[in-house]
Amino acid sequence: MKLISADASPFARKCRILIHEAGLGDRVEVVSLTTTPINTDPQVASANPAGKLPALLRDSGPALYDSRVITRYLDEISGAGLYPQARIWEVLTLEATADAMMDAAVLMVYEHRVRPADKVDEGWIEAQWAKITRSLNALDARWMSHLSGPLDMAQIAVATALTYLDFRHADRSWRDTRPDLAAWHSKFCERDSMVATAPK
Repeated sequence: MKLISADASPFARKCRILIHEAGLGDRVEVVSLTTTPINTDPQVASANPAGKLPALLRDSGPALYDSRVITRYLDEISGAGLYPQARIWEVLTLEATADAMMDAAVLMVYEHRVRPADKVDEGWIEAQWAKITRSLNALDARWMSHLSGPLDMAQIAVATALTYLDFRHADRSWRDTRPDLAAWHSKFCERDSMVATAPK
């Protein structure tokens, strides 16, 4: 199998972390490339008609895309148990929260990257950050006990989202008013899978 990835993509990184945690490194080749919404790499377009990363090329069957589809599939074939049935709805909800944060954070980046400077909509950017702020507050207020529990995909997704905020939006200083969440993230980032996949 091949994972079509990009080093800076948080969605692709989430899959790479799972590959590491699930011991699938010898079964999944990671193919890193560069693509943008306005200049889509042909390999990406071939694997995913929406032109988004990541995509998983399987030895048999069509390509899989959307990071949550890929992580569920890789967890299933590896038996890693990162989607435990006993708390599946909490895991899926928390993963969706993390993905929404990443989506908003990526949109903030593209607002500056693909628009002329005089067309950048600061109101749009702040609206995306408001989504992230509400999500951070929810994590801090409601989800710390889950994050501190046994490893699952929700924790991987949240840690990936928080690292992306550090990577692209460090000036927003999300840690300053959320010491418990910040401490959890710092500890989680010591995992081998996080170190091995850290954005450059």
